[in-house]
Amino acid sequence: MLQFLIRRSFGAVLILVLISAFTFFMFFAIPQDPAMLACGKNCTPDALEIIHKNLGLDKPVTVQYWNFLIGIFAGRDFAVGHCAAPCFGVSFANNQNVWDTIMDRFPLTVSLTVGSLVVFLVLGLGAGLVAARNRGTWVDKVFSSGSLVVSSLQIYFLGPLVLLALVYSTGWLDKPKYVPFSEDLGGWFMGLLIPWIVMATIFTANYTRMSRSSMIEQLQEEHVKAARAKGMSGNYTFFRYAWRGSLVPIVTILGIDLSSLMGGGMVTEMTFGLAGIGRLALESVTNKDLPMLMGVMLVSAALIIVFNLIVDAMYAVIDPRVRLS
Repeated sequence: MLQFLIRRSFGAVLILVLISAFTFFMFFAIPQDPAMLACGKNCTPDALEIIHKNLGLDKPVTVQYWNFLIGIFAGRDFAVGHCAAPCFGVSFANNQNVWDTIMDRFPLTVSLTVGSLVVFLVLGLGAGLVAARNRGTWVDKVFSSGSLVVSSLQIYFLGPLVLLALVYSTGWLDKPKYVPFSEDLGGWFMGLLIPWIVMATIFTANYTRMSRSSMIEQLQEEHVKAARAKGMSGNYTFFRYAWRGSLVPIVTILGIDLSSLMGGGMVTEMTFGLAGIGRLALESVTNKDLPMLMGVMLVSAALIIVFNLIVDAMYAVIDPRVRLS
């Protein structure tokens, strides 16, 4: 296990470096000078030169990129002040510390992502198990047909409908907002309930179908039939042998869907007016704010890599035949 974690950690660092390099050098392929954004409309050549010097844009691109990497581990000094490690630079748009800005929005994005992940796994796997347990009955047909219908919906379409039904028409729920977990647990839960429902609905449909098909396949395996032949109860063999085996392909798909979940979080934040990392990424692209864009991409990539590392480690728990080392 330790060798596996070390090997994957080195691979994760390499991936993050490649992402940062690609983003950095692609940004400088844009003809517009990024310093023009910070300079404003009434920009003069002298003011533009000062901004270039203050932001480090007067150096070669390769030197700027190297300084960026060094700043992550050792910090950097700017004209606006010292940027402590981990330093992702200073925003071109407002001269604010990139890391501090990302950390201000990070809790919302993590709450949105993890909350919806828990909801759609519980609902999707639960519905799939019920459908597989009642294969061929009306219960199975309802869950299977319903998942096909729901899977065709999109966040930007479903979100406004849920707001109209639960907020504006009936007033059953308040408009989504973010309240820090540490300040008000109830406010945190109720403020993100609608976004969780919307995000989870899209993924629940897919996991219902996958869970159902994987469970039906496991019920036909020889070791499950042997357990039944030994006199074990149906419920015991269903959950002890078949259900555990059906989780292996689910975990595989979950690792792939993590990036889609982050992308769905971006759309969800825009749909409900939540100020998370996804919305910050769109703002940085619009403003051509390279330091902010680099920071958002690296933090998002690191989050996806950590989630995938956890998913890979889960294989050893779910299936003892898997040897990570």
